[in-house]
Amino acid sequence: MKTGYVDSPLHYGKAPRWLFNRMVRLSTVIVEAILTEFSRETLLERLSDPIWFQSLGNVLGFDWHSSGLSTVTAGAVKEAINKISKEAKIFAAGGKGKAALRTPKTIEVLGEQYSFDYNYLIKASKISAKVDSSCIQDGYSIYHHTIFFTDTGKWTVVQQGIKEEIRRARRYHWFSEKIEDMTEEPHSGIDGKREKNVLNLVSKNSKKNKDGILEIIKEKPEKFEKNIKKIIMPEHHWIKLSDMNLKNLKRISEKAYEKQVKKFEELLEIKGTGAKALRALSLTSAVIYGEKPSFEDPVVFSYAHGGKDGTPYPVNRKGYDETIEIIEKAIKKAKLGNREKMEALRKLNNIF
Repeated sequence: MKTGYVDSPLHYGKAPRWLFNRMVRLSTVIVEAILTEFSRETLLERLSDPIWFQSLGNVLGFDWHSSGLSTVTAGAVKEAINKISKEAKIFAAGGKGKAALRTPKTIEVLGEQYSFDYNYLIKASKISAKVDSSCIQDGYSIYHHTIFFTDTGKWTVVQQGIKEEIRRARRYHWFSEKIEDMTEEPHSGIDGKREKNVLNLVSKNSKKNKDGILEIIKEKPEKFEKNIKKIIMPEHHWIKLSDMNLKNLKRISEKAYEKQVKKFEELLEIKGTGAKALRALSLTSAVIYGEKPSFEDPVVFSYAHGGKDGTPYPVNRKGYDETIEIIEKAIKKAKLGNREKMEALRKLNNIF
């Protein structure tokens, strides 16, 4: 059983170009090996596994305990996938900062180029980002978002949040094939330092509180405003007065009433429904219906390896290049019908 957490301190700077270029090359052959032996869905599922993703970053030679492992590994895999996307019909979009903001447009462009329905994928990208930035209020600000997807609508999201005051990061993983409801236990894994008093609206234990939110938000805006004003609490409560923006809440109420929102996911799609609004709505639901949300942090995973920073040893460039060549040759032979080398690569750990 996998328990504990991974501690990811913030490390600033960039991966050396010599290393990142090799990370892309090795990512490319690993991706091709998985696609050759298994399927696109297998690749997505493995990327959605926090332990496998962490191990991949270690194999690629990055720092095992660095926040940069997430962003650099995702970036290397993104470039690797983009090299073979035309043939394999698997794609990647997003990244850090501005690249993350361009994700919807990138998905749209790829959808138009390769003739597949991209609207669902854009929605998945937006909702997953909203959930981890607003429904899980753990103090971490999302700054990296990458989505890997196929032309058939299967997808995996890997995104990372940062908490400046403790100089730590945490990573959130999603896989479409394991999700029944994007607002209830949707993650394939979350790793980071465990925090106290995390408002977790995607916990199963928050379901009744969310049901209450939906009942409140469906009321006429005038009645909704009266309910909100009745429950403003003193500063020591789990929501502060500063968290209440009545004008914004009223706008959300009007939109929700107009759309007759029936699912929590639909509420998240309304502009302005961010962390503070959800906190206020959650408190209102708790006061009116007596159903409190969960405050349990969903972090679960831990692991340890070494890499770029010289721990436990510096990256062996010669060995790294030999590994790439071995896998490249095996893939070429497999494509020509010779499976012998690929059978050997089933135990990649022996090579690494």
